[in-house]
Amino acid sequence: MSETKKLNFIVKLTGSGLFTGYFPVASGTVASFAAICMYAFIPGFTNLYFFIPLILVTIAAGIYTGNKFEEVYGKDPSECTIDEFAGQWISLIGVPVQPELLAINFIIWRVLDIIKPYPANRLEKLDGGKGIMADDIMSGVYTLVIMQILLNFFIKIVEK
Repeated sequence: MSETKKLNFIVKLTGSGLFTGYFPVASGTVASFAAICMYAFIPGFTNLYFFIPLILVTIAAGIYTGNKFEEVYGKDPSECTIDEFAGQWISLIGVPVQPELLAINFIIWRVLDIIKPYPANRLEKLDGGKGIMADDIMSGVYTLVIMQILLNFFIKIVEK
């Protein structure tokens, strides 16, 4: 059966991270950049009462659509980039919208997402959508911790 018959428009839109997964080169980087742009430029996006539920819904949608994408494209397909949105957004929790901080966050997130330090490298081996999402969630948590350490260290330097 063809891809169009297996994936309806909503599943394709969601699972491919607003179609960033169909970008011909570096779809994960494109998706991460789109996620960070949404964080930076959509008013109210950083409000934790909106942002945390959005992340949770994105994770749930990612597990569901990840399963569907694997049926069509195979294990952890590059077309499925909703995981990049979830991981990038987790890493941004509490990060002020300042260009230099967003750039640092983006670089740390991409490096950790690509090298997948333990246990992220093990989590990606989970079946279906869980595996697609889990390693990016872990890399997002790593980046979140690193960013919070940097932010708190930076704030302490400025206050002295």
